[in-house]
Amino acid sequence: MTRYGAMFGPDITFLGVERCDLGDPETYRGADVVVLGAPFDGGTSHRPGARFGPQAVRQACYLGHDGSRPSLALRVDGLADLVVRDAGDVETYAGDIETALANIEEAVHKIAASGAIPVVLGGDHTIALPDARGVARHHGFGRVSMLHFDAHADTGEIEFGHLHGHGQPMRRLIESGAIRGDRFLQVGLRGYWPGPDILGWMAEQRMRSYEMTEIVARGLEDCLTEAFAIAVDDCDGVHLSVDIDVADPGHAPGTGTPEPGGLTGRQLLDAVRRACYELPVVGVEVVEVAPPYDHADITAALANRVVLEALSAIARRRADARGGVEGRVWDPRLPLLEGRG
Repeated sequence: MTRYGAMFGPDITFLGVERCDLGDPETYRGADVVVLGAPFDGGTSHRPGARFGPQAVRQACYLGHDGSRPSLALRVDGLADLVVRDAGDVETYAGDIETALANIEEAVHKIAASGAIPVVLGGDHTIALPDARGVARHHGFGRVSMLHFDAHADTGEIEFGHLHGHGQPMRRLIESGAIRGDRFLQVGLRGYWPGPDILGWMAEQRMRSYEMTEIVARGLEDCLTEAFAIAVDDCDGVHLSVDIDVADPGHAPGTGTPEPGGLTGRQLLDAVRRACYELPVVGVEVVEVAPPYDHADITAALANRVVLEALSAIARRRADARGGVEGRVWDPRLPLLEGRG
């Protein structure tokens, strides 16, 4: 599996981190994280364009692409304190969904089996199936829970005559046994889909879905605390799936199926930071960034920061397990300049 590079546009890496080639294990030996592009949008049901997401997310930053991003909040550098490599894009073709999914799963499994955390840039949400399956093949089917941020449940049965698409990967995952239904946590659902039959199936699988009305009534923090407790119960790791449309379209217009009334960008970043700091995350995906519908690159910028928050939180989690930074574990109440004068 040689390094394909970029399917669309110039061959750049995520904010300038070093490249690797999944066909040459020496290039990512010892990596903590491997970024992988999955530029596939052949499963979209509405507006295509997410195939251009990986390129946009890799470059959506006004700072120099120098492989370094010190976090003001967490006081670590997620790109430098972790060994982060970028394997380029998996070669996918929108007209051949089965081959695309197989290629993505094999690439993700290679990364997970090496001991690194795969961070996959989509692409539409169809890729959640090969992403989570690739991770579960290494960690064990049924041993990885799913924390799924999305406006949509993505638990459809057959759409447009097909088993695969961006509205169905979560059903396929549960059916495959890769992820248990009772360890499937969804945050941010809203809108007018799915209907009663699909909701009934979800209830039968014992999925836990936090619709925005419940989140508003109870508070996001309480819902996350509950979800995190379920996610680590009888599971060894957590796969984090972030569909950018979990954010309100005012914060993320560049997506295929925008749904009003979602999380703010601030809420999403805080939730991802907290998840990756508190949970044993073994896989991450950020999907459904569709640059053709973006305005001033704000959706790509948010997705870029979702990735950075995840990496920074993973780095801080590991640092705190070793005793902290400057002798302290992270405290979000700590003033920025305390102890620096």
